Amino acid sequence: MGRVVVEKKPTSRLLKRPTRLGDDVYNAIYSQLMSQEIPPGGRIGVDTLVRQLGVSQTPIREALSRLEAQGLVVKTHLIGYSAAGQMNREKLEQLYDMRMLLEPFAAGQTAIRRDENLLKDLEDRDAEMNALPVADRTLAYGRFAQIDGTFHDLIALGSGNLLIQETLARLHTHVHLFRLHFHSRATTDANQEHSRILDAIRARDANAAECAMRTHIQESRNRFLASFE
Repeated sequence: MGRVVVEKKPTSRLLKRPTRLGDDVYNAIYSQLMSQEIPPGGRIGVDTLVRQLGVSQTPIREALSRLEAQGLVVKTHLIGYSAAGQMNREKLEQLYDMRMLLEPFAAGQTAIRRDENLLKDLEDRDAEMNALPVADRTLAYGRFAQIDGTFHDLIALGSGNLLIQETLARLHTHVHLFRLHFHSRATTDANQEHSRILDAIRARDANAAECAMRTHIQESRNRFLASFE
């Protein structure tokens, strides 16, 4: 009888998908900063976060490095991490003056150039903001700030003007704004204003897009100025 050759199946070498622990830790600290659970200028203890979040120091330090790059966290030699100081009224007014100059123009250009893939991304971000759960308001508020920033970044990208995109990205506008005043109007009113911007971009109506963005920025200015009253 001939020998029976049994063909060995190759050992599976599929890599496991990486966990999202780093993102989860980042989001948890981010939401604490947004809601001022960690107050502006407050010390951020790595060991305290280890106990709170039940993770090792490594993902916490990685998250703090990301937050430092965004200007939300400051690292001081021999002292450690602390939350960045709060924006004052003068800085807020200057930031909105800059936004008013750049973002309506960017929205108009995005409407003219309307890219279907970018429009789909905007619609997805808009849907995410409208669908955020209300069970944990602190976490939802921080997540809204992140998505809102992405929404505006996409519009800047869609304008085709890299200088506008880079300028707005460097300001980390939404990161700092949402720390000023923790309230529901910053999300519910903004969602309605975003819808009008999206409608104008879908219709390729540059004038309507500029107008909708200008109104959104002015209303946002009014909302956040309330923190100084």
